[in-house]
Amino acid sequence: MKNVSRSPINLLGRKVSHLIPAFDDVPGIISMGERDTLIWQLAQPYLRTRDNDAHTLYSYGIARQLLRRLPEAHEHIVLPAIILHDTGWSTVDESDAIQAIAPDRDGSYSWAVFQHEKEGARIAREILTEAGIPATDIDEICEIIDGHDTRLTALSLNDKLVKDSDKVWRVSPHGIDVAMPRFGLDREESVRINGYRAYDDLFTDEAKSMSLALMAVECMDLSPQMYKLRSIGRLNG
Repeated sequence: MKNVSRSPINLLGRKVSHLIPAFDDVPGIISMGERDTLIWQLAQPYLRTRDNDAHTLYSYGIARQLLRRLPEAHEHIVLPAIILHDTGWSTVDESDAIQAIAPDRDGSYSWAVFQHEKEGARIAREILTEAGIPATDIDEICEIIDGHDTRLTALSLNDKLVKDSDKVWRVSPHGIDVAMPRFGLDREESVRINGYRAYDDLFTDEAKSMSLALMAVECMDLSPQMYKLRSIGRLNG
């Protein structure tokens, strides 16, 4: 992780940089390892539609944190699966994909959801084979991808974490941002519709807690109290 300087101001008047802890000592800090970086690089050409590249990265981060709380899950299954889960949308016209995931969808575009799962499993198998992933792992990862949206039950804890990481993204700042122009919503409306659609679909208590925490931050950010602080110059942004 690269250090980014946000401000030259130092109100203390003295340096505290010697107190900055080592990267690995800070709970929650993550970066992609060699295996996942390779899979990500191979997947990128298939993730350039509908913000799926950014969605995938945020979902990956969520999955990494869920794995910290649920270490009995298998990171060598969950993480490649979350990187590759939406590669199949590259085979669906973007306008059809938007109709397929719309809040008022009537089922007439369900074929697109099934197609992105089937094609995603196919693409994942090709990428994972090229990346040298063991065949037994590839089989499980592809089985998770093929059904990650349409299958209402979970095959395993690994599957639960992939599904939950995908859905918790909806209430991340990026998920809320993406839904606004996509569905013609303001931010408060996007928070409500994404929060409602995400929570009841989650399988693990850890994901539900993460979703609620993200919702709390969004609600306070949109609160009249925060708006007043901004209006009187008490906050940046």
